[in-house]
Amino acid sequence: MFTIEHEFDSTVITLVDEGKPHLTEDVIINAFSECVTIEQFDPRTHSTHRITLSPEQLQDLAAALDLPEGVYRLVLDKSR
Repeated sequence: MFTIEHEFDSTVITLVDEGKPHLTEDVIINAFSECVTIEQFDPRTHSTHRITLSPEQLQDLAAALDLPEGVYRLVLDKSR
């Protein structure tokens, strides 16, 4: 399950783990114009871990989800 909320300066997506036992904490994705942050609370350390991706890294990640093993460089068509 997931939720989408539009804030003043970002879009917030929350991913809720509805899998089998050993559920993990919610993942919160904040999409800003200049970056995307991914956060998850770690109950073992009682702290939140945050990863920040640039827009280019996010595009690479989206492309990588559908590609086989290998090394790639994403080149966008600028003529569009």
